[in-house]
Amino acid sequence: MKFLIATILTALLSFAMALFFPWWIIALVAFIVAAVIPQKPLLAFLAASIAIFLLWGAQSYLIDQKNDHILATKVADLLFHKKSYILIIIVTAIVGATVSGFAALTGSLLRGAIVHTGRNKEGKELQ
Repeated sequence: MKFLIATILTALLSFAMALFFPWWIIALVAFIVAAVIPQKPLLAFLAASIAIFLLWGAQSYLIDQKNDHILATKVADLLFHKKSYILIIIVTAIVGATVSGFAALTGSLLRGAIVHTGRNKEGKELQ
């Protein structure tokens, strides 16, 4: 349940914050969501990655559809020598997923480090 909540929260907050801030706000959002919602580091990475992959993939497809895929097709031809707009949309989504995934991983690991500071092996508080 935490995985689904973290995924939806990351996508919604990233969408809302990206209206006012630069593209890299997705990293800050993923970091904060992963730090607030306790999950294992791998699950935090996957939740943020899936959220932004779907968000950026859908957004780039909708934006690209408005100009009949002309720009994405030309960029794909320049970069990959293939006239495939889907390739650019997938690369865009992967870049966003990677950035947000590593930010969430960092947030989850930082939460774990802070929570476990000052405890011994049995989990008892040190004095």
